[in-house]
Amino acid sequence: MQLPSSLVSVEWLHENIDQPQLVILDASWHMPAENRNGHEEFLDKRIAGARFFDFDGRVCDQDSSLPHMLPSADLFTTEARRLGINQDSLIVVYDSFGIRSSARVWWMFRAMGHQDVAVLDGGLPAWLEAGHACNSGELELAESGDFVADLQPELVKDKLQVQASIHSSRATVVDARSQGRFEATAPEPRPELRGGHIPGSSCLPFELLVGDGHMIAQSKLELLFDERVEGDQQMIFSCGSGVTAAILALGAELIGRTDYAVYDGSWSEWGLPELELPIDP
Repeated sequence: MQLPSSLVSVEWLHENIDQPQLVILDASWHMPAENRNGHEEFLDKRIAGARFFDFDGRVCDQDSSLPHMLPSADLFTTEARRLGINQDSLIVVYDSFGIRSSARVWWMFRAMGHQDVAVLDGGLPAWLEAGHACNSGELELAESGDFVADLQPELVKDKLQVQASIHSSRATVVDARSQGRFEATAPEPRPELRGGHIPGSSCLPFELLVGDGHMIAQSKLELLFDERVEGDQQMIFSCGSGVTAAILALGAELIGRTDYAVYDGSWSEWGLPELELPIDP
């Protein structure tokens, strides 16, 4: 059994849901202002057999003041094993919006060296619309898996690497936030942050890649990236806190633009006044 690509359809998942290698992860996450709890919603309704992947509270750097930063390989290994994930697992990740936080977990597994991972196109809404089986209630602990994380540092950037890219023609920063936040005409949801954008970066709001919870056609993805990225430049994707940047990474992957990385701290770090990092309005 193999995953057809980094994006799978509800029909594909339904046809293969009983395959023993398959692991389904609910990665639903919400901004604090949305007053929703992904885990509570998971307990209420989830795709049959799914397990909850908490990248905001459990599978993250517990020592960082920044939200849901990528954890160490050791912690990732421990948490993946706790969820019953093995080295040969085929992982399908979904969320309650269609495609939002699921892409973050897809990128996390790729950054930890696991290639056999895909996002469910349309997510839970598409699954429900198709009338497929759901579960609810508490989950029994899965049998511990044998997963071993192997960090791929080329897929992750920190603020120093992003600073260096500002003066390099070989890389470009692409920002998944809205045009208003990018131009500092709309407020940041985290009020302690400055407005604006990383100098030299371009804006590609993640909503342009997703229509009705589904990834847009590859031909349209190619146009969006061609308008913002020159030739074979490496793409560094940024956003508010490293979540929707991963949607851009997924889009790039789907059209074969594989020289990319995610700036994990994103604007939650770059926008901090005390760091005094350069900002364009």
